[in-house]
Amino acid sequence: MIDGARRGRPAASGGPSPIQPHVLGLHSPERSSARASIQRVDDEPDDSIARVRATLAAAAARLRAGGARDEALGEYVEPRRILGIRRDPTMRSLGRVWRLGAILLSDDGSIWATGSITRVTEPGRPQHQSTSAEIRRAYRAAALRGHFGAGDTVNHGAVPIPLDGSLRSSDGPVFLRGETAFVRWSTTAGDADAVLLEDYLADRVDLLVQPPAGA
Repeated sequence: MIDGARRGRPAASGGPSPIQPHVLGLHSPERSSARASIQRVDDEPDDSIARVRATLAAAAARLRAGGARDEALGEYVEPRRILGIRRDPTMRSLGRVWRLGAILLSDDGSIWATGSITRVTEPGRPQHQSTSAEIRRAYRAAALRGHFGAGDTVNHGAVPIPLDGSLRSSDGPVFLRGETAFVRWSTTAGDADAVLLEDYLADRVDLLVQPPAGA
């Protein structure tokens, strides 16, 4: 459940109109992809896929048992016009996840490629800053309209990763090489730099369960 729900504040009358991400040419891949958060099931059993699922389930169980801090998973939504009147974009809650670097992991073992991250704070008024600053401001405003709690972190633009045979040809963060699962820990990391899924999860889970002092 989302705590501390708050509503966004409308722009002051007569002031400059807030810049929205879609106006700035920002597209929302989660519009079509985030709704596919339920992972597909193979028609035929595959031991390597089963091992990937078991590894992810074990990581989720350890995070849950360790009380690791989770974050919100959301979808940036641009509502349809009503009687020609545009409505302000919002964020829709899709649940909770643990952010493990390049991937997001849910309690049921589903995973997503990490997208954009927004911390829920007062967005403030448009300040005619850089485009990137106005995009971040618009995302904060959308998160407040979505009733996410102040101070929460919302992950959006995340792309679901199917846990099936498509991992063998995946160009996303998780892929299979032969019968072994690897993680491309960065968008710039090539296959040669990929790390074993088990090792990657072990390190990332450790950081969340036992965060460094001051983190």
